[in-house]
Amino acid sequence: MSSFDTANGSVVTSYAKAATRTLNAGGVTYAYRELGPKGGIPVVFFVHLAATLDNWDPRIIEPIAKNRHVITFDQRGVGASTGQVPDSIEAMADDAYAFIKALGFDTIDVFSFSMGGMIAQDLLLKHPDLVRKLVLTGTGPRGGKDMDKVVGTTYWDILRATLTRTDPKEFLFFNRNATGKPAAKAFIKRLQERTVDRDKPISTKAFQAQLKAIQKFGRSAPSDLSKLTHPTLIANGDHDRMVPSILSEDLHRRIKGSELIIYPGSGHGSIFQFHDRFSPVAVEFLAH
Repeated sequence: MSSFDTANGSVVTSYAKAATRTLNAGGVTYAYRELGPKGGIPVVFFVHLAATLDNWDPRIIEPIAKNRHVITFDQRGVGASTGQVPDSIEAMADDAYAFIKALGFDTIDVFSFSMGGMIAQDLLLKHPDLVRKLVLTGTGPRGGKDMDKVVGTTYWDILRATLTRTDPKEFLFFNRNATGKPAAKAFIKRLQERTVDRDKPISTKAFQAQLKAIQKFGRSAPSDLSKLTHPTLIANGDHDRMVPSILSEDLHRRIKGSELIIYPGSGHGSIFQFHDRFSPVAVEFLAH
C-alpha cells in the first residue's frame, strides 16, 4: 500500500510508473494510483467526464508529486472500479468520501477538473472538515448558467472527432486554431506515456450516466457556496465551450477569498495547454 518502489526504496514520481491498486469501500472496489512521498496531507485528484486514471496529464500530476503524496482514482463504475455510475453528482461525492475514508485520511487537499470540480463542491459542502485546500479547474457551480448544455456540446464534438478520426478531447478541450491544435496533439501524446497496465476505458453506459448527472447538476438550484471558506484556486481558459468560462468567474464571486486565473487563448483544457505556467502556481498554492 505504498507509493515506494520496493526494489530500490525510491519514491515513485513518474505517473507512467505508478502502480494501479485497488481498495474496497462500501461494496465497491476502487482502482487508484498513488505517487510522491508518503506522509502529510495527500492531494486527491478528481477527474473529468468520461475519464479514467489514464486521463491525467503527467505534467500536472508530477510537479505536485515531487513533494506531495498524490492519489488519483476511478469513481464507482468507471474504468477498473466496480459498480455502476450513480445518476447524481451528490452520490458521486458520497462515493468519493467512502473511498477517502477507506484510505484512512481525515484531511486532504483536492485537485479537481471539470466534472471532478462539481463532485468536489458537493463533497466539501457535506464534509467541510475533510478538505484543507481546494483547486477547481474548468468547472462551475451547481445550477450555473448553461451548465446543462455540456451534453449537447459533448455529443456534437464526439461526432466531429469521429468524422475526422481525432480524439474528441482535441475539440472539447482546445481551441481549433494555430495555438490550440498543437497543444491538443501534445496533450494527447502525453496521455500515452504510460504503456503498461493501462486502465479500462469508460463504458458508453457509464459515460451516459455521468452526462445525465451533470445535466441534473446544471438544472438544480444553486448550492450555498458562501459556506466554503477553504483556500481555493480557480482556473480556466477564456474560451471554454464545455463549461462556459463565465462560470469560473461565478465560482470566484461565490467562494470568498478564492483566487482566479483565466488563461488567454485557451479553452476547457487551459491547464493542460499552459501546464508549464499553471503547474508551478498549483504547487505553490498547495504547498503551505
